Amino acid sequence: MTKNLKDPKAPSGPTKVGQFIVHIDRDLCIGAGTCVALALKAFALDEQGKAVILDSADKETEDMLLEAARSCPTAAIILKKESGEKIFPQ
Repeated sequence: MTKNLKDPKAPSGPTKVGQFIVHIDRDLCIGAGTCVALALKAFALDEQGKAVILDSADKETEDMLLEAARSCPTAAIILKKESGEKIFPQ
């Protein structure tokens, strides 16, 4: 398993990163890796080629997390505020 996961019990979230709750929909994730390329501290691909959230994710800016989510070709990265308000995708 990928080391240094933010939440080893829920490697693709939902988990709190900065002011966001981040969740990766593993059914939508195709392992394109654009999230990893843009936010290397936040995301990695596991042995199944699916995105997971790293424990260093808090070191990424919120703008970079949003940019990584927007870059996903399948919109598999879901960002919400702690209040539950969806930030991306709309």
